[in-house]
Amino acid sequence: MRLVRFEMGDSIRPGTPVGDEIVDLSPIAHSMEALIARGRTVVEAIEAQFEALPRQPEADARILAPLQPASLRDFLAFEDHAKAGAARRGEDLNPAWYEMPVYYKGNHRSILGPDEPLAWPTWTEKLDFELEVACIVGARGRDLTEQEAERAIFGYTVMNDWSARDVQRSEMAMRLGPAKSKDFATSLGPCIVTADEFSPEDGLSMRARVNGETWFETTGARMHWTFPQMVAYVSRSEDVFPRDVYGSGTAYGGCGLDQDRWLPRGAMVELEIDGLGTLRTELVDP
Repeated sequence: MRLVRFEMGDSIRPGTPVGDEIVDLSPIAHSMEALIARGRTVVEAIEAQFEALPRQPEADARILAPLQPASLRDFLAFEDHAKAGAARRGEDLNPAWYEMPVYYKGNHRSILGPDEPLAWPTWTEKLDFELEVACIVGARGRDLTEQEAERAIFGYTVMNDWSARDVQRSEMAMRLGPAKSKDFATSLGPCIVTADEFSPEDGLSMRARVNGETWFETTGARMHWTFPQMVAYVSRSEDVFPRDVYGSGTAYGGCGLDQDRWLPRGAMVELEIDGLGTLRTELVDP
């Protein structure tokens, strides 16, 4: 099931698009956050009441980021991208990468939705995108097995991990970060596809376009670290919560850094993953 968060009048509601309408799910859960907190079983509740739920013309609604995350973590799950980063530093990939799914903590408050513009940060000259898939946790848990972690995943969305590469290089030279180089914005959307209808482990077909030009395209890309492994790792002696969002990191080539190619000011960036949709962002002057 595809789920969206939409604004209608002065209210923000959860819904599911059908044709040129949005089925309003607010009678089932008053918000997307409340809907996710019900976990995977909410899909059955929606299906049972589907025909009786109110509908709104999609043209009258504004589609927002599919959720406001409770927390944001971004992983380095693709081996080819991890190796490329090490090679740029003149190093081999650290063996520890194969021992644990490493991540950084992002800013869960600076979330942009589909078609929401990004003001170019005034302190960077090398603004970059990262094409990623993200999972949304739908159940609280601790010390989860991989099987339990898989059942805790509510769904998936497209994620753009915006990056100020010149600032990132300086930050990470201190063996900390990334911080300011990432915290200014993360884009999510256009929807959440529930876990019963989408599996990243089947391989990802995805592409990135800048001003209509394809910068990156791949079919069947596979992560070394799976989302159940990531969720289980985070849950060691620590609670995971509904609305936690975990990004995969990008496959090699899915960002300008891998190509030594940089976004121009005013660009339209489109990130597409088959089965999840297209996330569009226009870069605007601050």
